Amino acid sequence: MGDMRVVVGGLRLRNPVIAASGTFGFGAEYAEIYDPARLGAVCTKGLTLMPRQGNPPPRLWETAGGLLNSIGLQNPGIEAFIREELPRMKAQGITVITNVWGNDPGEYERSVARLCDSSVDAIEINVSCPNVSRGGPVGEDAIRTAAVVRRSRKVCTLPLWVKLPPAGGLAVARTAQEEGADAVSAVNTFRGMAIDIKTGKPVFVNVVAGLSGPAIKPIALRIVYELAAALTIPVVGIGGIGDWRDALEFIMAGAHAVQVGTANFVDPLAAVKIVAGLEKYMEENKITDWEGIRGNAQQ
Repeated sequence: MGDMRVVVGGLRLRNPVIAASGTFGFGAEYAEIYDPARLGAVCTKGLTLMPRQGNPPPRLWETAGGLLNSIGLQNPGIEAFIREELPRMKAQGITVITNVWGNDPGEYERSVARLCDSSVDAIEINVSCPNVSRGGPVGEDAIRTAAVVRRSRKVCTLPLWVKLPPAGGLAVARTAQEEGADAVSAVNTFRGMAIDIKTGKPVFVNVVAGLSGPAIKPIALRIVYELAAALTIPVVGIGGIGDWRDALEFIMAGAHAVQVGTANFVDPLAAVKIVAGLEKYMEENKITDWEGIRGNAQQ
């Protein structure tokens, strides 16, 4: 059997499959079905300094080939996470990546500093959530992104990843790299909306929500391909990954690892099935490690 292990931005993973933020909670519910430690890592739901109630309902809306969500980063806050969730996750042997959001660069800095003082394994700065305001995410602007990454890097001794929005472009990704990010995750959900034809009004209070699922995969794959060609730091691929073949496409496009999100709602075993599928692929094709195929699609 081939070696499934990978190193992504300073973080060693047992395999390249990560549960994506916002779709796996803190792993407790999925632990009733399988051992989350079988995954490369679990990326927590988005955390903030103080608890957040999130957006009012409705929060989810199915679309053709995808899912719109407007959760609004509901979470118990960083202190409650460190006190109540993190010890359990670490006891289970889970590699923990904490997704972090802040209102401004100073809040990001304080959040990152506090988490770096805990037993988490890496931090993913979320500059791409479309569900917390009607304005565009921080990650669509290179200057604002630079301020967040710079302040976070100053206090962070752990691997620091930056989760990018689809509309950020190469300029924002290069900015994250220049300011000290160890890796980028691409991409977060696409900004979309739905209208309730019974009321004639937008479904969501914030009007705009985040689109995920199979519908976005070809676009996300193209973005990962372009980022992998342009950056010197690793890229983690996200967007519509439903089975091991999808994951393999992202790796062949240049991704060092992948995150599985909406597929977990369709099949709670999706992520661990992807691990098994990749293991079988490596065995059947006599692949010893990911270096042999990563980025094969690059020209």
